[in-house]
Amino acid sequence: MKRLLVLTTFIFALVFTTTASAQKFSGLDKSPLDMASYPSDYKVSEKVVRISYGRPQLKGRSLSELAPVGQVWRTGANEAPEITFYKDVKFGGKDIKAGTYALLTIPGEKEWTVILHSQLNQWGAYFYEDTFDVARVTAAASKDDNALEEFSITFKEVDGGAHMVMGWDTTRVAVPLMW
Repeated sequence: MKRLLVLTTFIFALVFTTTASAQKFSGLDKSPLDMASYPSDYKVSEKVVRISYGRPQLKGRSLSELAPVGQVWRTGANEAPEITFYKDVKFGGKDIKAGTYALLTIPGEKEWTVILHSQLNQWGAYFYEDTFDVARVTAAASKDDNALEEFSITFKEVDGGAHMVMGWDTTRVAVPLMW
């Protein structure tokens, strides 16, 4: 009898514990995480750079309202993007050691300041401190006829390296990378 009571108690506890710890999963993120790399093939040993970033959407809003001119911006959505260089590079003409950095920007009308920052795992740019800047480079902002609803980053191959191209709405900003 005692054995039956212990077995019944064990089964009862198992059933209710399993039910109580069931997981709930959230829906799709409104600004999904994306990744871009150069080269874009899957040979990890040949990668020069890879960036993970959130992709906000305009949804009827203006670029200047989401990434205000003259203010430090997280360069995407949610956490500040993390850019990993797998070898030493010249980023916008500045020598950068291989490693992982946060990528922040300061949008401007004609040019953007692009910042590599040593503080990783930042939510947005709310706690940004320029004392942790590794490099700041200036990149020209241009306009394109094709508007992008989602913020996007890609790499374009050029002689001797690549350009990291950021685009949103009709704005395009390219930072040269050489190695």
